[in-house]
Amino acid sequence: MEEAGKYIGAGTATISLLGVGIGIGLIFASLLQGISKNAYMTRTLFTYAILGFALTEAVGLFSLMISFVILFS
Repeated sequence: MEEAGKYIGAGTATISLLGVGIGIGLIFASLLQGISKNAYMTRTLFTYAILGFALTEAVGLFSLMISFVILFS
């Protein structure tokens, strides 16, 4: 019974990876829209997009780490 609880907990912890994927897609979609409207701000917009990507990816890695901690502890 305890093993089943671990699998359920790890599965619910990985649901946040869906949100991370959607967030990364929104970041780069907004980057493309911003570059198409203001081509002269490409460098600044790209810098902000990479920063947003890194922070969003960090949330995904933390949730994956939590699911591994649930499974293997």
